[in-house]
Amino acid sequence: MSKVAVVYGSGTGNTEAMANAVAEGAKEKGYDVDLIQAGEFTSDMVPNYDGIAFGCPAMGAEELEDSEVEPMFSSVEGDLKDKRIALFGSYGWGDGEWMRTWEDRAKQDGAVLAHDSVICQDAPDADAEASCKELGASLV
Repeated sequence: MSKVAVVYGSGTGNTEAMANAVAEGAKEKGYDVDLIQAGEFTSDMVPNYDGIAFGCPAMGAEELEDSEVEPMFSSVEGDLKDKRIALFGSYGWGDGEWMRTWEDRAKQDGAVLAHDSVICQDAPDADAEASCKELGASLV
């Protein structure tokens, strides 16, 4: 059985709701899933997973949340070469620049983006939840 991690940070609960939908989609596909808060995920955990979904809300001027997600992602970047990952997150303003920047960064790290990133403004609606489930199902 394939094992995946859904690693996320969430301030308002919107990205957490997305993470739950990603995990649900992965479970429906038959994957063994660990749902992990960003501050608890470390680089030594990366090899334990066949795929990893990272979730983060946009903060400030469309940047990754800087107290947990950014430090965590920086610490695992060196271990993402050839790893299947996917990115998701919510935003309250802007046009998704933070996600495009994050995607570029992951590609530069050598990660394999398993699915188009999923973003939604504020709380996920039914379409965003369905996209999150698809993202989770595509991790491996």
